[in-house]
Amino acid sequence: MKNLITIIIGLFLLTHATQIKAQNTAHKVVFQFTNANDTLQQKAFVKQLENLTGFWPEAQIEVVLYNQGVELVMLNNTTYVDRVKALHQQGVRFVICENTLKNRKIGKDAFDAEWVEFTPAGIAEIVLKQEQGWSYIKGGF
Repeated sequence: MKNLITIIIGLFLLTHATQIKAQNTAHKVVFQFTNANDTLQQKAFVKQLENLTGFWPEAQIEVVLYNQGVELVMLNNTTYVDRVKALHQQGVRFVICENTLKNRKIGKDAFDAEWVEFTPAGIAEIVLKQEQGWSYIKGGF
């Protein structure tokens, strides 16, 4: 009987310690966003980011935008600019693929350099983050 109680207590402590560790883990999440032409995708994605930053305010979050995803953070897209800027102020990084800009003939001046960053290759950026232990999520639906 004593052994059973010891095992139960040990399992409880192990489970509790695992839960505490999960809560204290430094979460690192890299999002891929490639479809900002669809306003429903934009709306869903911004809400996903807001939900995650609300749940894990200390998490490191990076959004890699390429293909049609770059429209989300272009200066001429005013629909979500305030919400996206607020996410940036909470520490979310918005990183734009320079290959996309080159292929689509879009200049860096189409973006606000105060809150967006650039990377030579968006997919490579995502791969590097995954190799560094970041969790990968495809943004939108």
